[in-house]
Amino acid sequence: MHTIQELVELIKLEPLEENMFRGQNYQAPWNRVFGGQVLAQSLNAATRTVADDRSVHSVHAYFILPGDISQPIIYLVDRIRDGGSFTTRRVVAIQKGRPIFNMSASFQLKQEGLDHQIAMPQVPPPETLKTDVELLESMPEVPKLFRGALLPRPIEFRPVESFELMTGKPQAQRHVWMKAKDALPHDPALHQQILAFSSDYNLLSTALLPHAQYLQDKTLQLASLDHAMWFHREFKMDEWLLFELESPSASNTRGFSRGNFFSQSGKLVASVVQEGLMRVLDETQTT
Repeated sequence: MHTIQELVELIKLEPLEENMFRGQNYQAPWNRVFGGQVLAQSLNAATRTVADDRSVHSVHAYFILPGDISQPIIYLVDRIRDGGSFTTRRVVAIQKGRPIFNMSASFQLKQEGLDHQIAMPQVPPPETLKTDVELLESMPEVPKLFRGALLPRPIEFRPVESFELMTGKPQAQRHVWMKAKDALPHDPALHQQILAFSSDYNLLSTALLPHAQYLQDKTLQLASLDHAMWFHREFKMDEWLLFELESPSASNTRGFSRGNFFSQSGKLVASVVQEGLMRVLDETQTT
């Protein structure tokens, strides 16, 4: 998937009947459904059953089974509640008659109220940085943990920290500028869905950073387990966003990561948390 238009078409679902939609798959080279795709498509399904004057403010999701990349996904929307200010939806993604993913989403009328936020980190602006692809292509050997960054994507990423630093000492923090490679229509819901898609990049790998040296020659089983997002303020995905990431913990084969998204002007626009499977396989498990 090379262009942002391809991503827009991927996220946009085919209506089958009331509260039922069908989505196609990003043909990822790792041969399973990308978690960000099913998250964005589920959000698209939920949004299409909600009044236009309400926008999503939070989603909470669980990845239940690996998705089959060769099969379309059916999305069923349960209209849990339509309240005076808030609307609640539940979405179940189904393949071969079995749920592979479920998500709860809450939507809200735009309302005035108290307002505060944390400060944006002080980092170099994106215009002064190289893309992740440029950084990796300049290295004598691409670290295994970051080879996925060389795949074609409709989103551009510009890391603040170099990949050499990431693999040279234990750390569980990083910052990445990101934006769509092409202009998008003015549709706040679409921008939210594309951010949901993009938020699955970089999170789980952040939890791997403290172990990068140890993992270079190991075989890993990686999978997103759950994912939650909060949308605080409006933003545009075709303008630069700073993704601030950290991983406070990894234990019991699970890595926990969280992050904040800031506009280039310093507004905190969204936050995300994720827990993922990080299992180191021995030789008997890989054969």
